[in-house]
Amino acid sequence: MPFSQTLLPEFDEEMRKTRKILERVPNDKLDYKPHEKSMTLGRLSTHIAELPTWAVTAIDQDVLDMQPGYKPHIATSQAEVLEIFDKNTATAREKIAGVTDETWNQIWTFKFQGKTMMELPRAAVVRNVVMNHIIHHRGQLSVYLRLNEVQVPGMYGPSADEMGFFTARNA
Repeated sequence: MPFSQTLLPEFDEEMRKTRKILERVPNDKLDYKPHEKSMTLGRLSTHIAELPTWAVTAIDQDVLDMQPGYKPHIATSQAEVLEIFDKNTATAREKIAGVTDETWNQIWTFKFQGKTMMELPRAAVVRNVVMNHIIHHRGQLSVYLRLNEVQVPGMYGPSADEMGFFTARNA
């Protein structure tokens, strides 16, 4: 089975879970941050929504050389976050579906100001820099939500907010 076909079910499942938590982002808390060094909730959720584009970049380009001065986008509403995420996820999925095993094994390079920061096979970039990175930030987002009394959805089973599911089933 081609690697793309092996990867797509995992990608689809992680993107489904990611959308589920992004749907909980409260519009009135986008400026919230739990610590001075932390991103705001609006920036964190936008960053998560943008991460699928790294799959497209890793597939379409051999090298990404980022320069200083990058200004990240910050969505102004949950609806905008979901719009960004849905568009980027669909584009990334389409791109992933069309990649050959030969291309997955080719090295992709990330540079900052010409200095190599990372070199990995494209398959590892999509797994590590895209999917694992999203999972990492989903965890952060769940803490932001919890600290703001927003119910957190379960990702790999029910969350503490959903434990009533088990109580109701055992009654």
